Amino acid sequence: MFTSHDGLCSIGELAEHAGVTVKTVRFYSDRGLLPEASRSAGGHRRYGPGALDRLRLIRSLRTLDLPVPEVHRILDEEDEAGSVLEDAVAGQLRELGSQLKALRWREAGLRLVQDCPPGERADRLRLIGAVTAPPSTDPLVRFWRGWLPPRMPARSTAAVLEVAVPQPPDDPAPAQVLAFARLYAFVTRPCTGAEQCQPEAHMAAGARGSAVLYAGLAEAYELAGAQLRRDRGPYAGEALDSFVAAYASAYGTRDTPDFRRLLAGQLAADPRIDRYWELVAEVITPPGGRREPTPGSAHDWLLAALDAEAAAAAA
Repeated sequence: MFTSHDGLCSIGELAEHAGVTVKTVRFYSDRGLLPEASRSAGGHRRYGPGALDRLRLIRSLRTLDLPVPEVHRILDEEDEAGSVLEDAVAGQLRELGSQLKALRWREAGLRLVQDCPPGERADRLRLIGAVTAPPSTDPLVRFWRGWLPPRMPARSTAAVLEVAVPQPPDDPAPAQVLAFARLYAFVTRPCTGAEQCQPEAHMAAGARGSAVLYAGLAEAYELAGAQLRRDRGPYAGEALDSFVAAYASAYGTRDTPDFRRLLAGQLAADPRIDRYWELVAEVITPPGGRREPTPGSAHDWLLAALDAEAAAAAA
């Protein structure tokens, strides 16, 4: 392709054949991406026949927005379809996905501000402005680590966090953005000294007992969730038995009518985080979709079943 007697070309010729500027060729050469074959007597760069294909490959890789060090690694790899290129492209796809998610959250947040009454826009803007786009779930995790008993086994804590911390949707509706912003505000508010910030079961059962408790509650919530999906009202049955058994195991006692009566009273007096679960349901439910049961709604269903059973026994 090059017409010189030695088969080499100047930097200007290479740039012309590749459709780029001389400055671009010099930039890639200075960074070791495009080695020169030799220098002329006047000290000008000379490039071999393979330089044009290499330059075109560099341009293609840079079009994918791969950084120069990644391009260098790909070019140095002997196998052009090797793992370095695959990993680099996968990394770019992950980064692009994160950027797109951030843009969707920003768009939904702007629509939320645009569509609300003018008198509410300032407050709404402050509310959603406190949350990053896409939002981090770290504040929710910190909330639950403060709510759960100290020194609870790490595996048990991780299991609770998996079901208690909702993952923000990739393409949220404005209502979901508003719900997450309110959830963020809820978990970051201070717990005042007048509030009891721990359920009685945490203090009575201790760290190990609480691990047993939450493992049993997870099973009970799943059973109750199945009934909620069928629109069945609270009733005594397998789900309630599993619920009571979780507390009985944590306390090291037996499931008896007296225990159920005492448990109903204790749970009625425990601090509540109903608002948390209401907002979680809004975050995870697409607009117009049917709300999925949460551990909070399952707990309410089970507590109502326990109260109804206790009332029937008293009658």
